[in-house]
Amino acid sequence: MMKIVILGGGPGGYVAAIRAAQLGAEVTLVENKYLGGTCLNVGCIPTKVLLHTTELIDALENDAKELGITISGYEADWTKLQARKTKIVKKLVGGVNGLLKNNNVTKIMGTGVFLNDHQIKVVTDNQDAASKAVTIIDFDFAIIASGSKPVIPPIPGSDHPDVITSDEALSLEAVPESMCIIGGGVIGCEFASVYNAFGCKVTIIEMLPEIVANMDHDIVKPLKAKLLKEGVEIFTRTKVESIQAGPDGLAVMTSSEAGEKVVTAKKVLLSVGRKPVIDSLELNTVGVETVRGAIKVNQKMQTNKRNIYAVGDCNGGVMLAHVASAEGIVAVETIMGIKSQIDFKTIPYCVYTKPELASVGLTEDQARDLGYDVKVGNFPMAVNGKAMIMGETSGLVKYVTDAATGEILGLHMAGPRATDLIVEGALAIRLEATVAELMSTIHAHPTVGEALMEAAHAVKGEAIHMMR
Repeated sequence: MMKIVILGGGPGGYVAAIRAAQLGAEVTLVENKYLGGTCLNVGCIPTKVLLHTTELIDALENDAKELGITISGYEADWTKLQARKTKIVKKLVGGVNGLLKNNNVTKIMGTGVFLNDHQIKVVTDNQDAASKAVTIIDFDFAIIASGSKPVIPPIPGSDHPDVITSDEALSLEAVPESMCIIGGGVIGCEFASVYNAFGCKVTIIEMLPEIVANMDHDIVKPLKAKLLKEGVEIFTRTKVESIQAGPDGLAVMTSSEAGEKVVTAKKVLLSVGRKPVIDSLELNTVGVETVRGAIKVNQKMQTNKRNIYAVGDCNGGVMLAHVASAEGIVAVETIMGIKSQIDFKTIPYCVYTKPELASVGLTEDQARDLGYDVKVGNFPMAVNGKAMIMGETSGLVKYVTDAATGEILGLHMAGPRATDLIVEGALAIRLEATVAELMSTIHAHPTVGEALMEAAHAVKGEAIHMMR
């Protein structure tokens, strides 16, 4: 029986473990902190718990009267929300543990390091004594799924105790009076939405020309407008020079073409990205190649050592939970002799703010840079019946297509349920679908999904429910 050891129990590791067990391998999963990794414990899941409550607060404050609801007052209880977050995380982590048991995966909680290319050593805390327990595991194949951690930029003053990362921001005992978020990407904008909704004065500082710079500019505009309307200050093309302690909290010293500016806040959230966690694995022992702090892999997630694979954030690719899971499956299936690959063009990118943002495929700028003769179709949420009913009319659906063939190159959305509906665009790109095929696919009425059909019609200037 094939022996596979997996280092890391996050979305890449535990999914790989289950798939390997399904295919008949003898699987050992080693995790040094908590099952579910960053995603379940300090990432995707807990942030979405907070953001769901944020959506309800926004509805109460901005939409209740129009929806026919009169509210004399409400209280947003941060402590109870934290308890709910913990409950949901605990339940999901318990579910992962149950799945591993159900699939006869051996789980060892400890720190794994390579001894050679067929053995790892796992060091675990012995709870019954003040000593460490050591286990040697033999393997035919190893899959590294060690994940990532927040980047701490070399900003003077970033070691102050009130300078935090996303890990700490999820579990603050109380909502601070003010927060300066360094980095206006997905994580920064999601935390800005959460803390702003709970009455915290939020400022975002971003070096790039726009927030959420990896997404199509047209769908980011509604989010930026919403944040500004709700009182979030946003400074783009701005660099943080230093962080200094002052009488009113932390003084964030910034510079831009407009000059120098000081932002004062009680907490500073560092949100400038994540980096692979690989330092403790002793990869040099087995000669696994790394590039710029990440494990180098091929399209099958195989390292330069034929029996060692690396999936998820540790290989420095697309740092998303669903990508890690897909890579885990590809690695396992390749090991077990099944032809398997990932179509990276179909990866959805999501931002769970209000409005939600979702994107798959090429942006308009990317398509033009690649030499396509681009044809675009836009349809505004403002004229979608279901969006009106929900009171969420900010946003749009945008197709990026190849004018020569009609093939869909990208789908970009801002609005209600965008993160759920983006799968239609991922499937369309996976099947190399054309605008005509989307136009001829009947979409239910009334749904937000109708906007996808209308935007497809708009590529040809034939949207039914939009003025010429």
